[in-house]
Amino acid sequence: MSAETTPRTIRWGMIGCGDVAEVKSGPAFYKAANSSLVAVMRRNGPLAEDFARRHGVGRWHDDAEAIIRAPDIDAVYIATTTDSHFDYTLRCAAAGKAVYVEKPMGMSHAQCLEMVAACRQAKVPLWVGFYRRALPRFLQLRDILQSGVIGDVRAVVSRQSQRPPTSEQLQSHYIAWRTDAARSGGGFFFEAIGHTFDIFDFLLGPIDKVQGIASNQAGLWQSEDMVTASYRFASGVQGSGAWCFAADRDEEYHEIIGSKGRVRFSVYKTVPMVLTVGDAVQEIPVSDPPHVHQPLVQTIVDEMNGHGHCASTGESGARTAWVVDEILRDFKRSSAP
Repeated sequence: MSAETTPRTIRWGMIGCGDVAEVKSGPAFYKAANSSLVAVMRRNGPLAEDFARRHGVGRWHDDAEAIIRAPDIDAVYIATTTDSHFDYTLRCAAAGKAVYVEKPMGMSHAQCLEMVAACRQAKVPLWVGFYRRALPRFLQLRDILQSGVIGDVRAVVSRQSQRPPTSEQLQSHYIAWRTDAARSGGGFFFEAIGHTFDIFDFLLGPIDKVQGIASNQAGLWQSEDMVTASYRFASGVQGSGAWCFAADRDEEYHEIIGSKGRVRFSVYKTVPMVLTVGDAVQEIPVSDPPHVHQPLVQTIVDEMNGHGHCASTGESGARTAWVVDEILRDFKRSSAP
């Protein structure tokens, strides 16, 4: 895009306007530069209207087709449960609409590949809601790694534990769909831990070998609640992790270990990064913007205006889906009806 070219306003439609869209993503589409949220859809029409009125959106619908076929919409944000991502993405691609789909991208790696192929055939871009790729704290972490201060990266270690939801919480809409494999694709690991592997892909490149063991130990829901994995990046860096969703306490950290130092950080919480080089330990404060999707949405809008590119593509999203699928493969086979 030349300096003389006035960027066009990218006109968005949103399919699904529930909890995630309220603060994390929805406002990004009307607060990003050269971006406008034209219409929203939710199957519950009154709730769609309520969202639209509170956010100053001009139109609301209870039928996704009204978004997909609208001539005044350039791109569609799909913010529904995982089981509908595949269908909506293919319908948007067939209508010639650019697509920004929430994570998990699809119910399986195979679905993700079909979504990428459909958008490629339709000549429309496909982006995935792994918004951490554009957050300032992860760009800062990338800069630390690239600076060489911790030397050559040798290994990555992840540890995450979480107290299980109460029986009342398990019945709530916010939790219930995440433990229902028919809607989310799996359990908490499948639904959420893609963010971890995607940011590893962003920082360290693709993973090319994975081994995993998953189980359901607590019996509070049918999907996985305990997962361990080891993996190797194409660069030769090795990684391991353990994730327990029925533990005694909430804890989450990741450590990238180098030949000269190491850096510890959280993927999900805005706690300081800890950089250790020799005997020197430095805490690096981190923060997130109010609407965490906005930096990534801005890169999408800029790319559609011919300037730069968005780092979270269908191809990168499919790579993360492959890693998660490989880790859960045996568990899903053994628990299939």
